Amino acid sequence: MSDERLGAGRADTPPTGADQPKRRRPRRPRRPARPHPLDLVALGLLVVGVVCVLAGALPVDQAGAAVGRVVPLLLFLGSVIVLAELTAEAEVFAVLATRLSILARGRYPLLFLLCVALAAVTTMGLNLDTTAVLLTPVLLALAATLRIEPLPLAMTTVWLANTASLLLPVSNLTNLLAADRVALAPAQFAARMWAPQLAAIVATGVFLWVFYWRRGKRGGDASYLLPARHLPADPVLFRVAAIACLLFVAGIVAGVPIGLASAVSAGLLVLAFALRRRPALRPGLIPWRLLVFVVGLFLVVETVNRHGLAGIVGALIGTEDGALGAIRAAGTGAALSNLVNNLPAYVAGESVVPTGNHGQLLALLIGTNVGPIITPWASLATLLWYERCVANGVRVPMARFVWTSAGLAVVATAASIGALLLVG
Repeated sequence: MSDERLGAGRADTPPTGADQPKRRRPRRPRRPARPHPLDLVALGLLVVGVVCVLAGALPVDQAGAAVGRVVPLLLFLGSVIVLAELTAEAEVFAVLATRLSILARGRYPLLFLLCVALAAVTTMGLNLDTTAVLLTPVLLALAATLRIEPLPLAMTTVWLANTASLLLPVSNLTNLLAADRVALAPAQFAARMWAPQLAAIVATGVFLWVFYWRRGKRGGDASYLLPARHLPADPVLFRVAAIACLLFVAGIVAGVPIGLASAVSAGLLVLAFALRRRPALRPGLIPWRLLVFVVGLFLVVETVNRHGLAGIVGALIGTEDGALGAIRAAGTGAALSNLVNNLPAYVAGESVVPTGNHGQLLALLIGTNVGPIITPWASLATLLWYERCVANGVRVPMARFVWTSAGLAVVATAASIGALLLVG
């Protein structure tokens, strides 16, 4: 039988089994993505703030002054987050974390010191939100690579994101809010706050080791397996990102306006990504949730402050600029931060601190930077950190978190105030 006949026979036979054409399943319509709970919080806060203005609870001129004050901060915050996001995309944090774990040579005490240093430097040099949002998943991934318990590394980032945010104006949004009142250049600010910052980091390190890192608390073996050396996928982007971060920190220390320093550094890195990895430049790089949250929060705080909060806070803080005034300001700032949030706590406290009381204002900063670590909502950085932990499947025992954080808040705030009074 010829090949044509065989071919014809196959053509006349209906296909069966594997010869049957596969039927395409109808595509299910994509469900619209649900908004994140923090998105709803940010939008809800903005709506409440706008309603306060429209209802007359907050006069338009005061609302305009509040928004005008926060706009330069938003420009800085937006550009520094873009810088941090692209730095993470260039694998700078991942390379640093892996090389630090190799440098520790499998020894937990040395790994602990290096992780503390990395989290502290990231917070002081870039921003506490950078540590919470970007460094947390890097260290959690490192824990998975090393096959060690992730909770000690998670607690390292959340505590130091807050307690290491005293040194520079860029370290915390509250520091930027205080910049006009304290009238100190970044180098002068650091010269005044280095001792409180060192005291806070030392206290944090002690609490981290005692309650989370030592052998009986962390679980696991006495040592860990060394990971393979992490090499960035694009060495050029890695180098440009590292240079951009160094330029940003150098500019801040040299006295360059923070908005200009962050914008130039972020612009340099955006240009590099546009040339080498354009798909990474997505709209999600812009932290709109943070920006909306801050605007709404300021409007709501100004309204509440105008209708009685200032009187209560003023009675708690007092007007004395000595040691007692500093202690009262720090304690009030820390307590109010854990009740509501550190941003409204600082704004409410600042409004009642006399203009010339710079020492009392710096003490208020210590309370609202170091103290808000007890409740998850005390600072936005803690909320963002908790979201990252949940997304990575890390369980945070809330009772243990609260009581250890409460102890650290008291000790670190007291140590920082003591250092401020002694050095100042």
